[in-house]
Amino acid sequence: MAIPHAKPAELVDVSALGSNLASAQTTTLVKTDSLEVIRLVLPAGKALKPHEVPGEITVQCLEGKVAFCAGDSECELTTGKLIYLAGSDEHSLRAVEDSSLLVTILLKRDVD
Repeated sequence: MAIPHAKPAELVDVSALGSNLASAQTTTLVKTDSLEVIRLVLPAGKALKPHEVPGEITVQCLEGKVAFCAGDSECELTTGKLIYLAGSDEHSLRAVEDSSLLVTILLKRDVD
């Protein structure tokens, strides 16, 4: 069974989960050939190992606090903060608090 994603012009609620954050799971909100939008839910202490994606990406903190590493630099993403990375930039993150992030990935397509 396919996981439902938002359809064009469909409203998607990305507001803070608040008291529902502890029981929430990561979900892909939009997925097309060229775009992927994910609500990433990380409980405090959870980390994503260094990785990269081929396309440009933005990560916006919807709630909580995350230590975000890109290359040799580290910053703290807190509610309302956003970071942009070029394609193939290695990055990792660790939730300092229970957190919800909006991740947008511009997918690369092979061009003939």
